[in-house]
Amino acid sequence: MRKRFISLALLVIFCFSVSACSFKDESVVSSKSISVSDIPEYSNSAYIKIDNNIPSFKDSEMTTKSFEKYSELDNLGRCSVAYACVGKDIMPAEKRGTIGSVKPSGWHTVKYDCIDGKYLYNRCHLIGYQLTGENANIKNLITGTRYLNVEGMLPFENMVADYVKETDNHVLYRVTPIFERDNLLVSGVQMEAKSVEDNGDGISFNVYCYNVQPDIVIDYKTGESWEVGNEKSISESDTRTYILNTNTKKFHLKSCSSAKNLPDKNREEYSGNRNDLISKGYEPCKKCNP
Repeated sequence: MRKRFISLALLVIFCFSVSACSFKDESVVSSKSISVSDIPEYSNSAYIKIDNNIPSFKDSEMTTKSFEKYSELDNLGRCSVAYACVGKDIMPAEKRGTIGSVKPSGWHTVKYDCIDGKYLYNRCHLIGYQLTGENANIKNLITGTRYLNVEGMLPFENMVADYVKETDNHVLYRVTPIFERDNLLVSGVQMEAKSVEDNGDGISFNVYCYNVQPDIVIDYKTGESWEVGNEKSISESDTRTYILNTNTKKFHLKSCSSAKNLPDKNREEYSGNRNDLISKGYEPCKKCNP
């Protein structure tokens, strides 16, 4: 009887141990909170540094045990924080499979001749496939522009992958998609990384990558888009309502996130055509391209 009790106790301990090693779908440690209003308007650079490029990981998070965690989708079907300690043991040994079955929030299949490869949107991995081998994981895929994917996120993913392969060290890695209000399309992503064994000497960054595409206007509420110069057939001579920033001398569409976050003292509503505004010294916002 005593042997049977000991065997049962060992089985319970083993089950708890296995559970403790499985990190997927557990609560994810979030980054220092930022919002769209904290981010400057896109200005011809795919990313900007946040907090002097210093990631917000705590000392207690630093570990040499590889893991990966993915947040549950919210009630709008949107991804949230993806968090991992990247090591060689969880990097993929085979090529990535197909992910076309996944339709992330804000997804549209649309092509423009002005884009390399023509397709505006990619299914962007929050944590790149080359780092954790996650294929068609709906908790790890967002709708991102080709510009976000290739010019914004990929260089940082490559940097981490190369470092881990060359040193056999680990990198704490977190990607946070930033949505404005109930928009289906992500405004951008915050990417943080810090190498563990050398305490950030090899890898350390904290950046925000913009989900934009040069020469394309995007409605982040729905993911719909159109080419600059073809703004839903509205000509430059037509009367239209714009939001003015009287401080920076920029004008915005009413739907622009930057316009919505303007303080009242710098905000002014204007009805007229864009040429008149430009002649008065105002510049069009580079984010909404009014």
